Amino acid sequence: MTDNIHSNRAPEPVGAYPHAKRVGDFIFFSGIGARQRGTFIIPGHEPFDFEVQCRTCFDNFRAVVDECGLPWLSVADVTIYLINMKRDFAIYNRVYAEYFAGVNNPNPTRTTLEILSLPTPIAVEIKAVCYAKEAPTSS
Repeated sequence: MTDNIHSNRAPEPVGAYPHAKRVGDFIFFSGIGARQRGTFIIPGHEPFDFEVQCRTCFDNFRAVVDECGLPWLSVADVTIYLINMKRDFAIYNRVYAEYFAGVNNPNPTRTTLEILSLPTPIAVEIKAVCYAKEAPTSS
């Protein structure tokens, strides 16, 4: 069983794909970045503030997780894309820990990659997988 998931709370995808797709007991999330829904605004873009971009990115991801009816603790695996590892990793790692590590957070497996660019002028993007055996099916 597969279901496409489109969020009304997260920024619109920049291409022809859903925010997420349920496949059996798992939900696979498309890349979600630091943009505001319904606008072309990228918080923390001008002037550049990587911490603001990180928080916006993670808040956008959490909005889709919530809209899927999933508990935050269902996040099983994340991949983070940074466009400048040397400049941004320390800030990203600190903000990441607030959202994902420790008590009451999912502590997922994680991969962090530096890439040349992202499709919009953002500096960070998250892609993830959640375990959703108990979650309701969406359409």
